[in-house]
Amino acid sequence: MQIQFLDLIRDLVGLTSGMVIGLAFGTLQQAALRRNQQLEQSGKLKNGWSLMPGSGARIASLLLVLVLVQAICPLLFADGTQWWVSGGLVLGYGWLLYRQLRLKMRLSR
Repeated sequence: MQIQFLDLIRDLVGLTSGMVIGLAFGTLQQAALRRNQQLEQSGKLKNGWSLMPGSGARIASLLLVLVLVQAICPLLFADGTQWWVSGGLVLGYGWLLYRQLRLKMRLSR
């Protein structure tokens, strides 16, 4: 019973930490999108290839955060808990994308 409870706690901590990372990454992406939309509207965006400058750096920072979490909290990446962290990341980022989609659909009516 004790081991199952600890596994449940570890899975919940993994899910929660993944959601926090996903929400933070999604918030960072949305801030960059708003900034780039403002640059485009003001006419300061000169090149079509640079529509999302810095996105590679943001992806690299996401991967770096995941590596740091894995190094600092190795229990979150043992015995299948890594799938809970990954699921939480998808849920956190997906929730922000869902909110953005609902807002666009509401504004388009």
